[in-house]
Amino acid sequence: MSRKRGAGFRVADVWEGGMGQGQQERVPTSLTGAVAEEIGACLAPVDAALERLYPGDPGTRQPVHTVYVPGDRFGADTVRAWGAQALAALDEHAPDADTFGAVLGMDGALAEDVYARVRAKLEREPVEDLRVDFEDGYGHRPDAEEDETAARAARLVTEAAAHGTPATAAPWTGIRMKCMEAAVRDRGIRTLDIFLTGLMRGGGLPDGLVLTLPKVTYAEQVAAMARLLDAFEKTWGLEPGRIGFEIQIETSQSILAADGTATVARMIQAADGRATGLHYGTFDYSACLGVSAACQSSDHPAADHAKAVMQVAAAGTGVRISDGSTNVLPVGPTEQVHDAWRLHHGLVRRALARAYYQGWDMHPGHLPTRYAAVFAFYREGFATAAARLRRYAERSGGDVMDEPATAKALAGYLLRGLDCGALDEAEVTGESGLGRDGLEAFASPRRGGLTVSAQ
Repeated sequence: MSRKRGAGFRVADVWEGGMGQGQQERVPTSLTGAVAEEIGACLAPVDAALERLYPGDPGTRQPVHTVYVPGDRFGADTVRAWGAQALAALDEHAPDADTFGAVLGMDGALAEDVYARVRAKLEREPVEDLRVDFEDGYGHRPDAEEDETAARAARLVTEAAAHGTPATAAPWTGIRMKCMEAAVRDRGIRTLDIFLTGLMRGGGLPDGLVLTLPKVTYAEQVAAMARLLDAFEKTWGLEPGRIGFEIQIETSQSILAADGTATVARMIQAADGRATGLHYGTFDYSACLGVSAACQSSDHPAADHAKAVMQVAAAGTGVRISDGSTNVLPVGPTEQVHDAWRLHHGLVRRALARAYYQGWDMHPGHLPTRYAAVFAFYREGFATAAARLRRYAERSGGDVMDEPATAKALAGYLLRGLDCGALDEAEVTGESGLGRDGLEAFASPRRGGLTVSAQ
């Protein structure tokens, strides 16, 4: 045995001799266990912060879009009506796969598959996420009118949760209240209170409840929303943190503070674990920066910058990103509808390539191209992604050397395709060798996905 000393640490015994018969050979080391313990103690606060601030994606289904309907126009038949109007638009302006494919630039086989899936989706589940709007889409009304509209929304959401199907009730539903600015703060709080109270009196909060806080400029407004929901939970004896909310990014102050720091990161922390999403507001944000009306779009450089900041701030936090909308509606003569469809389809595909897996849709005519873009995105990449994941799971090599992080992305891609209806479970299992449990294990590090093997 010999002892050495270096870098200020006590050095462990270095093994120089052999082992006696029946003894297990020790691998030579130089540091004592106390060194690792000391480092562990130093990094314990960092470990706790990583666990608290970066829990990772929740691993649940994310809707591909959010539909906004003004409070006074929301009814029991809203979801079914949007699906029917979207199908009618297809019947009138693209009655077959060839026509639809020609408009969107898809080849024959892909167009046939996507067209059939779009029609089936519009019949089965036309709206994935619905927000009853009490902000810009609703405007300023007499207090008594908004009170009644909020109470009515609660009744309809309660009934839909109890008796609806995906064809008549969106899996996720909630409201967008007015913001926390002084001029409308009290009205927004009252509307939220009426809506949530109505839900509780009607049987409780539905699983798919989603709330949106718009026009946030300071992290303190987010903290105020969190305190408001905490007070409501205490009043009704709900589990702390039961109610989450989305933060709408519509102002320059929500991206960059006066001191030059990224405000959106502060907002996520100010939500105290309640933030579920960051939703980009295309037109309010563009106008805030002085972008002319004709140039306001989700692919403007100003929009790209804002969403890139949102994306980095939210990465690993479990807070999801949603793109904004287009205000070009697919209405009027067929040629005009086709132009609007091409625009919307292109914007959705562009967003998907940038990992913005959700966006806003403002008109029933946007649903065909929303789903067409989403389905084509997953159909086109499905075979390659499944084959790569199979090779990784089976450790069989290939022409691409994938790492655990890439395997996680491949599994997440296939799961999102399954969730929205772009892919079928049988074909995914057949090509990847993995069932849904196997995919989820790869997609979620909390489930030990790095050691999963093919089924």
